[in-house]
Amino acid sequence: MKQIFCLLLVASLFSCKKDPAIKPADAVPAKKLEQVAYGSDPAQVMDIYLPSGRSVDSTKLIVMIHGGAWAGGDKSDFTAHILKIQQLFPGYAVANMNYRLATTSGNYFPTQENDVKAALNFLMQKKNEYLFNEKIVLLGASAGAHLATLHAYKNAPPVKAVVDFFGPTDLVEVYNTAPDPITKAGVQLLLGGTPASNPQNYYNSSPVNFITTQSAPTIIFHGSIDDVVPVSQSIALRNALAAHGVPHQLEIYPGMGHDSWPDAVMNDALNKARLFILTHVQ
Repeated sequence: MKQIFCLLLVASLFSCKKDPAIKPADAVPAKKLEQVAYGSDPAQVMDIYLPSGRSVDSTKLIVMIHGGAWAGGDKSDFTAHILKIQQLFPGYAVANMNYRLATTSGNYFPTQENDVKAALNFLMQKKNEYLFNEKIVLLGASAGAHLATLHAYKNAPPVKAVVDFFGPTDLVEVYNTAPDPITKAGVQLLLGGTPASNPQNYYNSSPVNFITTQSAPTIIFHGSIDDVVPVSQSIALRNALAAHGVPHQLEIYPGMGHDSWPDAVMNDALNKARLFILTHVQ
């Protein structure tokens, strides 16, 4: 009987031994996926940075949207900031997307809005393959910040927070008041006319028109002497968020213009964005 018991004990120990083919979560390696298509147009691509140790349960997602007056720019504009984002948000996946640019011959609004929706829907369809969850943060600059806030307040899939670097928020006011003629021309190109000739497009493209009490918490950064997108755009967004009781934070940097901020200012902004996201994305 004693021999039989010992044999059963040994068999039990061997049966409990871990299968070497099964790797612990932290053995999932980091991966970079370049030029991943989320649509059929050559411009509908993104780069995806997947952290090591990721899982559907624990890994959140930051989606970055570049600027360029809706008619220019590229996801490569954010490349220099990817490492900093990864350092500030360890464990987050990052997607850096392109979208179709407005031209004199096409890709007018809502093409860019639809591309953001398509990109996010693609990512959510792939979440079990890429191993991240539905907790999405949108981060955009200038025209990209406009697209980020517009999606966050207006469309599905829903997002948990927005990081807005000097984005337009009321396109009628941008058209009427922006001191830089390039900004006015960009808005007119995007929306296929003026506020008088195409008022519905101006309404539908303005994030301030879609804020509700359920809108995503938003942190906003703007330079005080921005002559491309006036700082009044971010103040108007702050006021609209406050009126609806949406968690928000506005940081205005004295003496800063549009884009091309010194590293110290950009690092300060990203650190503030980190604290805001840690607070509001659980």
